[in-house]
Amino acid sequence: MQHNQDTRSRPGTPSLLRELNDRAALDLLLDGELLTRSQISEHTGVSKVTVSQMLTRLEERGLVAIAGEQAGGRGPNAALYSVVPSSAYVAGLYMDFDLVSAAVADVTGRRVAEASLDPNGADDPVELVRGAIEQACASAGVEVSRLSALVIGSPGVVDPQTGDPSLAVNLPAWHQGALAALRGVLHKPVVIENDVNLAAMAERAAGAAAGADDFVLVWLGGGLGLATILGGRLHRGTAGAAGEIGYLPVHGARLPTDIRHPLSGGFQALAGGSAVQALAADYGFTAATPAEAVQAAVAGSPAFLEALARRVAVGVASVCVVLDPGLVVLGGEVGRAGGTALAARVAADVASICPARPRVVPTGVPDEPVLRGAMLAAVAQARAALLASVADPQ
Repeated sequence: MQHNQDTRSRPGTPSLLRELNDRAALDLLLDGELLTRSQISEHTGVSKVTVSQMLTRLEERGLVAIAGEQAGGRGPNAALYSVVPSSAYVAGLYMDFDLVSAAVADVTGRRVAEASLDPNGADDPVELVRGAIEQACASAGVEVSRLSALVIGSPGVVDPQTGDPSLAVNLPAWHQGALAALRGVLHKPVVIENDVNLAAMAERAAGAAAGADDFVLVWLGGGLGLATILGGRLHRGTAGAAGEIGYLPVHGARLPTDIRHPLSGGFQALAGGSAVQALAADYGFTAATPAEAVQAAVAGSPAFLEALARRVAVGVASVCVVLDPGLVVLGGEVGRAGGTALAARVAADVASICPARPRVVPTGVPDEPVLRGAMLAAVAQARAALLASVADPQ
């Protein structure tokens, strides 16, 4: 059998049927659920005898093992099967100007170790990433060579053609060629993804947009961002710049004059972190971060929240008249700090200035949304590789 042959073009040979059955069983177990032979038979529609053969082959490959027994039925207790968690490991990483955080998980998505580094002025992102990954792997007792996938969340624009960061205002050391350099030093598959896009993945998996096929995540923090999910698919744009709403031209704010330093113009000048802090100060609230200022204002100044909501609504309405997503999630540190109080005001203001009537809600991901999204993406890649290996054991 030629392993690189597309199974869709192969006849229904016994070997192909075995591969399909084995993949179906493994796919069922990859979420970490414990299942008996009977349950696998019910889910896959094949006989218990065939399931036994499938499980034997997967056990021989080290992918599946007996993890316990199901008591309570007549006769002997039924064996419970699970995927072997250590059959694959992955790493996720979030990189920003002041923090590099990494985590290692097994193929079920369970985190086994975490690490964080302070860049402290370091100007080589490749070495920072390698250091964080090596530290997390050492903590997990897992060799870097055992990683099946590594996904990095990065602010800014990621070129869909090359996979390289092409514009990262907060990380000027990111450059074309960084992806190849990372793959070269780590000798592993590496993916760099926009941070807000990854946060949206976490939001859709277990946040305010759980299961939603159409929504946008508006990121409100030091910088601004947008992730768009339409028909269950992430929209990146031709150049990877879809969602860079800090550059959005808005009335009352001058246009950015330097795309590498957009803080002085566009929507960023209206609702970015510095603008939020300045607005809070006008209402008597001063704090070290935009989120802290908003948290203080939520408890004591409806007038400030109303002013902030009007600003945020300008950007949200601009998005909604183009996409009409139905659901808008306010993420980032400011979106989380504003909570339902800010979200409700933004919804009312959007409805008053455009025909769209989106439901606006605060983020449902309590912490580390970008890192969570990176882990989800990395686990998905590792699972896909395991499933492919069943058809191509070489």
